[in-house]
Amino acid sequence: MSKKNIIVAQSGGPTVAINASLAGIVDAAIKSDTYDTIYGSLYGILGILEDKLINLSEQVEKKPDFINTLKISPAMYLGSCRYKLPDYEDDDATYAFLFNQFQKYNIGAFFYIGGNDSMDTVLKLSHYGKQIGSDIRILGIPKTIDNDLCMTDHTPGYGSAAKYIASSVLEVSHDTFIYSVKSVTILEIMGRDAGWLTAASALARNSYNSAPHLIYLPEIAFDQEQFLRDVKEQLKKRNNVIIAVSEGIRDKNGHYISASSGATDQFGHSQLSGTGKCLEYIVKEAINVKVRSIEVNVLQRCASHLASLTDLEESFSLGSQGVTCSIEGKTGCMLTLQRESNSPYKVSIATADIDAIANEAKSIPREWINEDGNDITPELLAYMAPLIVGEPDVHYRNGLPVYLPVEHLDSEK
Repeated sequence: MSKKNIIVAQSGGPTVAINASLAGIVDAAIKSDTYDTIYGSLYGILGILEDKLINLSEQVEKKPDFINTLKISPAMYLGSCRYKLPDYEDDDATYAFLFNQFQKYNIGAFFYIGGNDSMDTVLKLSHYGKQIGSDIRILGIPKTIDNDLCMTDHTPGYGSAAKYIASSVLEVSHDTFIYSVKSVTILEIMGRDAGWLTAASALARNSYNSAPHLIYLPEIAFDQEQFLRDVKEQLKKRNNVIIAVSEGIRDKNGHYISASSGATDQFGHSQLSGTGKCLEYIVKEAINVKVRSIEVNVLQRCASHLASLTDLEESFSLGSQGVTCSIEGKTGCMLTLQRESNSPYKVSIATADIDAIANEAKSIPREWINEDGNDITPELLAYMAPLIVGEPDVHYRNGLPVYLPVEHLDSEK
């Protein structure tokens, strides 16, 4: 009997580490005696629907350093999408087509690397596959800088984004401290429903730097009057106050502080913008000091020049272990990281049923946020600290990092 093939796809927002998981899958599949050809689906699940696949096995043969370079390249080598599968109870035509495609390419396993919305796709495909009696293994490999997937200690991509944020806050602090005039600097950091990324700003603190001096997260209702009191109190202690705030902070009624266009994506997520700028105006109007807001935005997602080696190694291992799990017959699950200790830092890899993960979100525990709701606790700091450790070996050419080319994603070619 001929060997089965596999398909891998990526979706959602890009990260520093998602390609490391892809590299882990490719490496393990090549080394296995179970699978033959490794296909990559371009632009997530859409690549299968539109029959846009590339042969990753051939890429490895053509480029001897393909896997190693892929591991340290940012964003998504296969491209992405934000496509929501319909419920198969309402219309199973899409699912019938997808599984016909799997049969056409002799697929034995499908791996979807992504965050919450991607796990929704894994859930639906797994349920449909079970309903029709398919033996194709369907597995989710986690990634998201938001760190909000359930059943896993943390997610690939978060550690590197946290490292970028902490480094940026430290550098902003150096920039700000050179002036003796009173000032407030507000950094807006990604995080619609969970404040993990914003909390990472606290990693910038060291023996001489206490910034950020205030941290506001979506987990705590935002009170504008208390915010202004907090800022005024900090200005009594120092000239320069630096504040880290999540884009998704809301008031006690659940209304976003930021300006919202009312638009949503296919998964129903509100499109936010302007939290930092909104707070800048509030401070300017109430307090007579220099105020500046900085929106970190997409810069925190793909900063491979500040990648965490711990993040990349764990991401690669999750991809590799995913192949092992598929060979063992596991399906309808997501690979997870389970922390065994902080010091020394140690994690193990396990799996969790996709039903307990898809369409759920993990917030920061209330006990990891201080009583006033404007800072984090030492426990959260200890949780985050190991995740940003280590630097990968990135090669440079003409002063710039060398990543894997992505001309196959260029729509003009």
